[in-house]
Amino acid sequence: MALTREQIAKRIAKEIHDGYYVNLGIGIPTLVANYIDPNIEVMLQSENGLLGIGPYPTADEVDPDLINAGKETVTAIQGAAYFSSADSFAMIRGGHIDLTVLGAFEVDEQGSIASWMIPGKLIKGMGGAMDLVAGAQHIIVAMAHANKEGESKLLTRCTLPLTGMHCIHRVVTDLAVLDIENGAFHLRERAPDVSVDTIQQLTAGKLVIPSHVPEMQF
Repeated sequence: MALTREQIAKRIAKEIHDGYYVNLGIGIPTLVANYIDPNIEVMLQSENGLLGIGPYPTADEVDPDLINAGKETVTAIQGAAYFSSADSFAMIRGGHIDLTVLGAFEVDEQGSIASWMIPGKLIKGMGGAMDLVAGAQHIIVAMAHANKEGESKLLTRCTLPLTGMHCIHRVVTDLAVLDIENGAFHLRERAPDVSVDTIQQLTAGKLVIPSHVPEMQF
């Protein structure tokens, strides 16, 4: 069966290492914070000017002035820092973010990503994604493998306006973990009880399949 949003986030959390500075996008990426190993030290950064995001607040902890880039109320850990959005983007553009996790509408076999708009639909803006894909040391995309119509979102070429070109190297979907190398998706892991055939059928881009594909471990 396909993974839930929470399971995708849980698998991605295994990619976060001690000492990382991490930016989490809106949607599934936000959930990753719930599954970070409590034995490691990680600083979560928000592009609206907060370094050191803590857990979501309880009802008596809510501060309407303390929000993340997705306009969700958050808390701050001991040692957190507040700064301007300009300083936040200088941090991102300067290459000081070790890992960013982003959602996407499409990713293609060249490592390009489309995540910020669908023509004809109302959008609030591109957010920080264009800066993050250009400045972060590592990028992981968290997304559904196919859309609601059952059409692949892993394509030969993106059809929507691009967020970044040739910048994505790892994608975690509800069906698989894939790396993008040499103009192809390379299947690394599959969701429990999901067959390689199913993944192949729902991958429109070139897919390289090794002789053995292990199931994901959480």
